[in-house]
Amino acid sequence: MLSVKEMTMDTKTDVTTARAVLAGAAVTCALIAGHAFADARNVVVAIPVSAAGLDVRHAAGAQELYARIKQAAWVGCTRADRVGLAPVADPKECYETAIGNAVRSANVPQLTQAYLASHTLREAATRGIEAPAQFATK
Repeated sequence: MLSVKEMTMDTKTDVTTARAVLAGAAVTCALIAGHAFADARNVVVAIPVSAAGLDVRHAAGAQELYARIKQAAWVGCTRADRVGLAPVADPKECYETAIGNAVRSANVPQLTQAYLASHTLREAATRGIEAPAQFATK
């Protein structure tokens, strides 16, 4: 039985006033954003993504986990500045990188299929995601 209990979405960005780390465990994704300030420090924003109650071996469970990953990536890459962090230079790239890193790190075929429903094989390869055999021949 496959067990994916909790994943963590991480993005790195610059600190302007306060340090903030939202912690979780299991799968981490990181994006290093450009430095906006010479004296800025990088911190990791980690947002837990729970797979509780999901059977990721089946499409429905993997799609729900994928939706949770996307939500966490969006929050981490766009709204995390509410805790004193400078906004990331490229929120779209941060978002895509965080999602790609989570999917790659989880290494769950059904989750990869959910990712490939909205991304090309080339995009997956760019993020280091290996496509299941049935997709590699298409």
